[in-house]
Amino acid sequence: MTFLFNKNNHFNLANTVTFFNIASGILAIYFLTHNQFFGAALFAWLAGGFDILDGKIARKYNLSTDFGVQLDSYADFLSFVIVPTMFIYFAIIDGKELILFTPLVVFAFIFYIISGLRRLIQFNLNADVGEVEKYFTGIPTPLGAILLWVVYLIWLSGFISEEFVLISMIIIGYLLNSKIKIPHP
Repeated sequence: MTFLFNKNNHFNLANTVTFFNIASGILAIYFLTHNQFFGAALFAWLAGGFDILDGKIARKYNLSTDFGVQLDSYADFLSFVIVPTMFIYFAIIDGKELILFTPLVVFAFIFYIISGLRRLIQFNLNADVGEVEKYFTGIPTPLGAILLWVVYLIWLSGFISEEFVLISMIIIGYLLNSKIKIPHP
């Protein structure tokens, strides 16, 4: 079991927890495609827990590597960019594309996904392995996912329309790459 604490092993403990994040994201997508939103939400939040845990483990046991940084960003892209956009699509938009302004629907989803991907790539380019910055520049993708979750909950209450959800996606997508400083927990 020493491989779990071998920094150079791609299946060390930190990376294994990241793989659980990825697995949770895949299971969330499975539930989304079967219109089982509770299961999807459960696995999406579980992915968030694994995302917090993998970084703590990597720092505590000195397991941070370039591979781990890349793997973590892939997991973040899946769990905090793709899953939330799919959640919004399947829970709110699906079947209403022609009723809504279709170019707005297409733009909101593509813009959010590209914004999330761009943010993660830029984060990786700026990352120093094992170092934790005091601040994030722009909102991190997990926070973006949480904000989309809040938008979904507000939509469920009936206070906002589908169009407002799409505009919120665009605003949150913009904030992912903004100059806002968010303290690192």
